[in-house]
Amino acid sequence: MKFEDIPGLFHLKNHLKTTVERGRIAHAQLFVGEHGYGTLPTAIAFASEIISRNLSGEAKRICQKKIEELNHPDLHFVYPVNTNEEIKSNPISKDFLKYWRKFAVEQPYGELYHWLKELGIEKKQGNINVKEAAEIMKAISLKSYEGTAKVMIIWCADKMNAATSNKLLKLIEEPPVDTYFILITNAEDQLLQTIKSRCQKISFPPLSEEQIATHLLNNHQIAKEEALQIAAQSDGNLSKALELLDNNSDNQIFEHLFITWVRTAFRAKGNKSVVQDLSLWANTLAKENRETQMRFIHFSIQFFRQALLQNYKANELVFMKIYDEKFKFDKFSDFIHGNNIQPIFEALEEAHYHIQRNANAKIVFTDLSMQLTRLIHKK
Repeated sequence: MKFEDIPGLFHLKNHLKTTVERGRIAHAQLFVGEHGYGTLPTAIAFASEIISRNLSGEAKRICQKKIEELNHPDLHFVYPVNTNEEIKSNPISKDFLKYWRKFAVEQPYGELYHWLKELGIEKKQGNINVKEAAEIMKAISLKSYEGTAKVMIIWCADKMNAATSNKLLKLIEEPPVDTYFILITNAEDQLLQTIKSRCQKISFPPLSEEQIATHLLNNHQIAKEEALQIAAQSDGNLSKALELLDNNSDNQIFEHLFITWVRTAFRAKGNKSVVQDLSLWANTLAKENRETQMRFIHFSIQFFRQALLQNYKANELVFMKIYDEKFKFDKFSDFIHGNNIQPIFEALEEAHYHIQRNANAKIVFTDLSMQLTRLIHKK
């Protein structure tokens, strides 16, 4: 992955190149932003610049080729893992390296859920446990293969538990000479403050609709009109755009969950017997892993936002694709308006906050459903 392969982020990429050229590279950097904004490919491209900076000619080309294929011995990765059919206890990143290389090359903008799905453990929680800290220390202690620099990329650094973070504090603060840490997160508030304070923070902005559309046109066989529609729905997130491009994405599953939910919420007003149906719905979603639950909440926010735009006749901004032919989106949108959209968003964001912090999912989604039965009928 090279900087020129990454859409957008021009100012940010120029800044990183300049720090390498001037020899002013921060020893620990924190890349903050949604995965679909390009945090991982930018980290890999930055690592390539760092590791190959003192090389030239054929030696530099070979070095960068190894990094592009993610098999350079001076480039190290740590990422959330869990047990699966192959690794049944004490999993660490290197146990899944072949899967990681495939994932990072094929889905560099992928979400944590996509990574766990690659491992066949999408119903589990990915984490970076304390045993990983020892592996990081071991990897960093090795002599540089090229004799230049070593780079450790920690993807989803917010998945480090407290014990792991505390063990790494000293190493991140004072790493060996020519050793650099790049921590990546889309949930900065989940990181320990002591970790954040030791890193130089770089915030990644969303991509523009034009940048996403151009990327889709250049890399996928789709018409310009479809690329523009997908880009408009993606909220600046290339991962979301690629999901929308795939008709078999989880959006169809989420749509079914969402439609069942709102239909039940409509019927629940003044009908106590239907409340049990909402409880059963909440229990269904509670059985999914936390990443899936949070992605459903994001999907719901987007659905309500599109319904609001439909209600106020902003048709040029409505790109929601409905798979269920029996669901009348225009009629549903009549119930989403200026008097209830803000409290609906607030309820969804509060639910996301609690799910992110490991609250009881059934209670969270039951409470959210009770709020929806009231808000959706608000005049």
